Amino acid sequence: MKIESRIFNIITVFFFLSAIVYGAWAKEPVGTVALILVGGLSLIIGSYFSFVARRIEERPEDNPDAEISDGAGELGFFSPGSYWPAGVAAAAAFAGIALAFFHVWMIVLAVGFMLIMVAGLVFEYHTGQGHH
Repeated sequence: MKIESRIFNIITVFFFLSAIVYGAWAKEPVGTVALILVGGLSLIIGSYFSFVARRIEERPEDNPDAEISDGAGELGFFSPGSYWPAGVAAAAAFAGIALAFFHVWMIVLAVGFMLIMVAGLVFEYHTGQGHH
């Protein structure tokens, strides 16, 4: 996590410096505010990664002397084949179209469709208590 936090902190400095230069040259407040906000968002992410990096043990990615075999092992469970991500993408596309045309009935349907798809994705392998 140390590397990720360093990357986001460098990006934060870049956006804040860009906001200063852009604000001085362009004299246009909207772009300057946008760059400051993007810098603030990357500062939040970099701060979170720094916070997490202090509380977890060092990963092989953080050790410059690590070997490739140090990162070997089980990384977690990944679904071998799931149709839920395609449903989430379709629901997101439908929601985008609904928002673009701003049909309230369509937005309500899209939000419902999105909630069903996300719930299906999250609980795909959940069998409940007592099931083994």
